[in-house]
Amino acid sequence: MGVGNQDAIKQLQCLMENVDEQLKITFKNIHMGYPAETLARFLKARDGNVAKAHKMLIDCLHWRVENEIDKVLAKPIPADLYKGVRDSQLIGMSGYTKEGLPVIAIGVGLSTYDKASEKYYIQSHIQVNEYRDRVILPTATKKHGRYIGTCVKVLDMTGLRFSALNQLRLLTAISTIDDLNYPEKTDTYYIVNAPYVFSACWKVVKPLLQERTRKKVQVLQGCGKDELLKVMDYASLPHFCKKQDSKSSRHNASGSNIENCFVFNHVFHQQLYNYTKQQANFAESRSPMRQGSFYVEIPETAPEDAKIAKTIEVEFHKLENQNNGTIEVEFHKLEIQNNGFTNSRKGVAVNGH
Repeated sequence: MGVGNQDAIKQLQCLMENVDEQLKITFKNIHMGYPAETLARFLKARDGNVAKAHKMLIDCLHWRVENEIDKVLAKPIPADLYKGVRDSQLIGMSGYTKEGLPVIAIGVGLSTYDKASEKYYIQSHIQVNEYRDRVILPTATKKHGRYIGTCVKVLDMTGLRFSALNQLRLLTAISTIDDLNYPEKTDTYYIVNAPYVFSACWKVVKPLLQERTRKKVQVLQGCGKDELLKVMDYASLPHFCKKQDSKSSRHNASGSNIENCFVFNHVFHQQLYNYTKQQANFAESRSPMRQGSFYVEIPETAPEDAKIAKTIEVEFHKLENQNNGTIEVEFHKLEIQNNGFTNSRKGVAVNGH
């Protein structure tokens, strides 16, 4: 940390001393013994501005208290719904980088979000965030003997289609939750298996992103295996990066492929779900509570994020119209060719008679 950043952290620490006890308790659940590093994240998210970072943090703490985020890991999603969530919200943890950062894999293109209500997808996403921050990262920190507070994400764009627009509202809500309440938790975003739809959209969206976000995003060739092996071992590669075949991203519906970190019976999801059940049992033994009952108020989307979401929507519609136009032209050409072929065949038949 630079001298200027240390001064800003000290100023922010002084401001945090004045918050009430309830906010101090939830702040402890955020920093997990590393308050200075946590304050540094919020400062970075607000370009070093102490006043803005303070407001962001206070808003985050109020959001956590009002929505009982500290208790979310004691509220498992009902078992009959959880497998459906896992089959349609493709996210998992495949291993660690060579520096000890967790590798979070996300199947952006093949996630359908169609097997449960939105509240369960949001609940699941927050539970993954909290389990990462309260269990995975502290364990990695202890193992390596140094603070590890971020992860890397590998985003698989296989199967990305225009129908993704149907999920844009939910994805924007999830993104807003992350931006405002889990800032600077991702070190690098690796984009793999990117189709034309993504590439065309990325050209338009990239200039709208803040510079620190742009620097984090790396769009890799194909499945990205060669580049990713520079930062992680083969065993930690997400399953969709281990083969050149882009269809390798498709998860086995039966859940028999244990190497696939998206499926319900992968070790990460089993540990996470078992952890939530244990926490629920512990909470129940202390004070009866409604299990599985969870509703989160979505923070208001920042103007720049709303602009990005609208740009994606416009670009997708534009590409879809272009694509439909191309299909219509090709169909018309084929129709003319077929008519010509039919007329030619008719002519032969007449002459034959």
